[in-house]
Amino acid sequence: MDEFGAVGMSGARMSSVVFACMDADTLGGIQRVTHTVAQGLSDRGHDVHVIGLHRAEIPFRYVEQPGYTRHVIHHTPIGKVSQRGARRERRMLEGLFHQVGPGFAVLSSPGVVPRLKPLLPERLLPIGQYHGSYEHARGSWHLRSVRGHYGGLEKAVFLSEHDAWLFSEHALLPNTWTIPNPLPAWPSRTAGLTRRRVLGVGRLEGVKRFDRLISAFAEACRMAASHGSAPQDSAPHSAAPHNALPDGADPQGQVSHSAPPDGAPPDGADPQGAASRDVPSNGVDAGWELHLIGEGAELERLRAHALACGVAGQVVFRGTVAASGMEREYLDGSVLGLSSEHEGLPLVIGEAASYGVPTVAFDVSGGVRSLVLDRETGLLVPPGDVTAFAAALAALMASTEERRRLGTAARAHVEAFRLDRVLDRWEILFEQVTR
Repeated sequence: MDEFGAVGMSGARMSSVVFACMDADTLGGIQRVTHTVAQGLSDRGHDVHVIGLHRAEIPFRYVEQPGYTRHVIHHTPIGKVSQRGARRERRMLEGLFHQVGPGFAVLSSPGVVPRLKPLLPERLLPIGQYHGSYEHARGSWHLRSVRGHYGGLEKAVFLSEHDAWLFSEHALLPNTWTIPNPLPAWPSRTAGLTRRRVLGVGRLEGVKRFDRLISAFAEACRMAASHGSAPQDSAPHSAAPHNALPDGADPQGQVSHSAPPDGAPPDGADPQGAASRDVPSNGVDAGWELHLIGEGAELERLRAHALACGVAGQVVFRGTVAASGMEREYLDGSVLGLSSEHEGLPLVIGEAASYGVPTVAFDVSGGVRSLVLDRETGLLVPPGDVTAFAAALAALMASTEERRRLGTAARAHVEAFRLDRVLDRWEILFEQVTR
């Protein structure tokens, strides 16, 4: 036994682990990963704490019975902190760190690192995380902050090997490490992929570009209506302009989901009727639906965009679905669409893949490419190319066989993202830092 605790049965030292976020309880990727890893490390015997520097405007519970301790410093949403508030923050954090034993402080974003690192005692070794891609960081203040602050930490953790390499080269970081986001669970069942349902999952915000997903879905349905089936040999990487939209569509329109219907539909039932029928063996038809799962400020704009695209009756805004209800959503889906402008390592792709549901995605980051192997586990299209996205989506809508081929390979591929394997990588990192 040393200052970092006893050695457990797994061979990893049991230590304190503090995760710090700007806001730990909003519905979002950083928060979900933080709580998933915190619970997993707690189950392995670590003393785990999750700190939110600010209160979430709409708190979301990720773990029903957490084995870790949660802390909120400011009871106001993210925003400017007064001098008095800064002094209070410092006192609270120093008091908290005084009570925590030796271990590690995982600082989850460029905004957190400069606020917490100066307050950490020597027995809490700082580890920086960046949940975005290098491409995203380069286009914002994040790259400057990562370059200025992450090199002085014990390790700088990124989501993919490609992103870690880019940061080491262009941000001159000598301490990069790679740990992917984990899947929160591994399902025992997989989707049948026979329902006419495309899924879009995430916050209804501008960066997710659900307007582009609606446009692509509308174009895929037009292909079905005009040709009887979508083209089987559509080239996902066609060079069509990214602003090619259906007639009457607003290229800037955004769509957001409404509140979900009272209660989830029973197994085998569908509130819209058409979506529950099996796909005809001769290809796609116009009975497909796009289900958008999530909440956000873009609801009315997205509704208007769906209307302009002529698919208002086929785009279903589901609202927030509890984590416990997502299994049914994936089992009822046949294709996932990811239309974001930027992503780090989008967990939704891995979750869908774990149920055998293939993804069509814009090729926006190394994290996306680590989850979707083009034409092997899903289809990638050039960023922003709505016409290519529509062709790829139509190709999968037309062929149950192709969906199953890609979905089976996708499930096998994301085995590496299972929670136990990702927790192993965190404990290997802790061992590396303390050598």
